[in-house]
Order: sequence, then C-alpha cells, then structure tokens
Amino acid sequence: MLGGAGLLLGVAALPAQAAEVSFATHCVPPAGLDPVDGTTKVEITAPATAKVGDTVEVVWKFVQAASKNPDIIDLPANSVQPSGTLKAAGAQSADIAMQGPRENPAIPKGAAMVLSDMKGTLKLTTPGTVTLTPGAYTVNAMSTDTRCTPTSTVPQAATIEVSAGGGGTSSSSASASVTPSGSPTDTASPTGSASASVSASASASDGTGQTDFTGKQVQVPYACKTPIGDKNATSAVQIDARKDGGNFALTVKFGQSVMDSPADIPKGSVKPSMEVVLGGADHGTVHVEGPLNADVIKSGDPIEIPDLTGTYKPGASGESTLAPGVLTIEALGTTTTCTPTSSQVSLTLDTTEQASGASGSTSSGTSSGSTSTGGGLAETGAGDHGALKALGLVAGTAILLGGAVFTFMPRRRTR
Repeated sequence: MLGGAGLLLGVAALPAQAAEVSFATHCVPPAGLDPVDGTTKVEITAPATAKVGDTVEVVWKFVQAASKNPDIIDLPANSVQPSGTLKAAGAQSADIAMQGPRENPAIPKGAAMVLSDMKGTLKLTTPGTVTLTPGAYTVNAMSTDTRCTPTSTVPQAATIEVSAGGGGTSSSSASASVTPSGSPTDTASPTGSASASVSASASASDGTGQTDFTGKQVQVPYACKTPIGDKNATSAVQIDARKDGGNFALTVKFGQSVMDSPADIPKGSVKPSMEVVLGGADHGTVHVEGPLNADVIKSGDPIEIPDLTGTYKPGASGESTLAPGVLTIEALGTTTTCTPTSSQVSLTLDTTEQASGASGSTSSGTSSGSTSTGGGLAETGAGDHGALKALGLVAGTAILLGGAVFTFMPRRRTR
C-alpha cells in the first residue's frame, strides 16, 4: 500500500458496472438492546470484464442499512465503521473481506445509519463468469458491534467475465484482501501479551531461578453497578507476576484495547483499581491500581486502559492462586463497581509466607486486607472479538459497559 492511502499495487483499472440489490436482514446489536429485522440495500461496483491474473477492486455502497441508531445516544461524526463479506462464486469462489473508513456525519438518536463505502480486492485465477453477492456485515459504532446477517436468499449483485491470459492457475480458489479506504478498524480482538493457552502454573522455589510468571487470559462474567443502574458484561483479564525476594510484583492486563472517545475527557479524571483475589494456600486480596489519565483525551481520539499494578506479599506457604476481583472505576466523584458472578484463576504461584503477608500493598504503599469474591472490567462489542473496552466519562460523557451506554453527571451541590 502507498503512503497509507489505501492504494493496492497491481489493482486492475477496468470498465466498471454497478448494480443495486436488497435483502432481508437480521441485526444483533450489543448486549442489552433488542435485535432488529430490516431491509439492507447495497450497490456493488465491479469491473464488467477482466482477465486471469488481474486483481480487481470491488466497492460496496450502502444505499440503506437494515438498522437505525438506537434511541440511546447521538453518534458523533466519524464514529461508525462498517466491515463485511462479499461472496464470489461461479468460475472461482472466495469470501472477499470488505471494509470502509470510519467516516460518517453526526447521526442523531433514532436516525438512519449513514455508513461509508466498503472496498476489497479479488485476484482472478480462473476464466469464466464470477458472480458477486453481498453477505453478512458488521457496524462498529464507538467500539460496540452490531452484526447483520441476511435472512433470505440474496440476489447476485454483479458479475465479472474473466478471460484467459495473464498467467493464472486452474485452481477454483481466489485470493481476497482488504483495501482499506480510511483509518484501520479498532475492533480487532486484543489478547494482551500472553495467549490464554499459556500455562498459569509457575514455581518460585523450584531451583530454576525463574522470576517472571505469565498468567493466562480468562473470560469472566460480571455484574456491574453504576450510578444509574445495574448491567451485566463479560471481560478478559490476565494477571502476571515478577518475583522480588519473597514478594511478587503484580500486573493486571486488560489487553491493548483501544476505543474512540465520544467526548472530551479532562486529564486526571479517571482512576481504575482492582482487588485481586487470593486462593489455595493463601487468602485475602491484593490491591492493584492504574494511573489517572495524564492528558486530556479529545473527542474521537483513542483511549487505552492502563495496566494495574501492586505488590503481593504471600501470607502462607504453598500453592496460591490469583483471580480477577472487584474492579472499581472512579471519575470525579462517581463510582462504577464490577463484581464477577463466577471466579476464574489466572495465575498459580508457589509461595513462601512473608511477615505481614497477604496484606496486598500497592506500589505506593497502601494496603487492603479484606476478602472478595472477584470482579473485572466490562467488555464492549461482540464476544467473539474478545475486546476489552470501557470508558468513564463525566458531565456529558459516557461509559460503555457490555454495549449499554450510561451517562454520568456530577451530583449538584445542595444550596
């Protein structure tokens, strides 16, 4: 690609044709919102003719999306991004990945969705007629996904007559790739620095000299209490440790999740913390916390959830487990608390009892000796993406937890 402009070398510049089709569609919005059945109308543009060996560009234009913006929040400009699949069949078959830029006008509550054009490319490998048919698509709005799937037979939207020549093969498969026409999508599923398949067991006294211990990423269901109501969500959390004498420096990771801010966030206004739950030989909790946002985050800029850190002083000798616990987000006097409805161990350590152990001091020296059932930070978007995204916004900003939008307003002073 040249200069990030989304130009793919070798794409054939050929005479184009455009055809509009419509099809019944079932759309599943984020958790907490009802599914929608509607009609999708799209226009597919592709070359009318090409030859084997050509890489052709295909454009998917939304004439009408099946679902509207729910009556929850106005969507700001450039906060919506579509992606989907265009199916090639006939002389060759392929699922062509399509993607549009995050470009849209402001969309009021209840208004029709305005989606950018999606583009993709297809390398032609076999002479004959290749048909193009729209498939499922996803609408990502402020880091939450609405997935739309055809519920009826979709008409063919375009055909390409492919002639021999150009050094193709006789294979019926096709190479398909995305030609981005804007900024990259932020809906890819982050997994943090370690795969969930990594063993979480580690010995601190096995004579190997090991000092770094990597936990596994666990998916945990949570019940979240916010200033305006209760919501359920699922989160991915990973706990890592580094041995320091008889203690362990803990890092709780929420992956490299990024979302676009729907409004300006003042610096120093959001503070996350968690109580890591101890089990096995040890008991109690370890307090870990992250830094305040150091800079003002402008509307439309990406937001990252920082790592939470603290120090674990073992209170017992033996095999001790660590699991995600209650997570709290404080923002200018408001508090959101998420508690897991079931607990999953992320890391197991062989520990040796330390003086005043299991008090769980933070890196700044504060401590907590309470017990807890566990908790974590809510994830927005679809579960198969596994993305961890949450945002505390105060005075007209919003928190996105499990696909629901909450508006936090500071409490007014009493006269």
